[in-house]
Amino acid sequence: MKGQNTAQQIQYTPIGILHTPYSPLTGAPRQGILMPETGGTIEIYPQYHSALNTLELFEYIIVLYHFSEVEQWEPIVNPPSSDHEHYFGLFATRSPKRPNPIGLSVVKLEKMENGILYISGIDAFEGTPVLDIKPYLPSLDCPKSIQNELMEKELGNHDRSFINDSTFFK
Repeated sequence: MKGQNTAQQIQYTPIGILHTPYSPLTGAPRQGILMPETGGTIEIYPQYHSALNTLELFEYIIVLYHFSEVEQWEPIVNPPSSDHEHYFGLFATRSPKRPNPIGLSVVKLEKMENGILYISGIDAFEGTPVLDIKPYLPSLDCPKSIQNELMEKELGNHDRSFINDSTFFK
């Protein structure tokens, strides 16, 4: 089996839905941490409420979601409003235009009540389906990498124009 194309259909069922102030018309920040004051909620469906047990012990959580507004993927992309002369392979970016449009956000968990997670620092659109939630663990989720830090600096910060670019997801 190694080396063979073992493509298969994979199906996920959302565990909840995001409620945020963002839409394709307003745009959203490139990463939620860049606008940490932006609040939202995650409505967890009732059959998953018991899975939330002890999640409130964590200040930050990782939210995996489906980029439901993405219509196509692109193998080569350029960071938003970048003045770089070269493009990047999709997997070297965080572009939402992916073959499997799965988003990831690290958000602050402000509180939980009756299956509703009150969060801040979100970067997804209103109505985005939530696929999974995991606790953010700094010792595991944040390895130190000088090389990655240098690449991040090289890519630059192009957030202002991206926040207002409602066409980026189409």
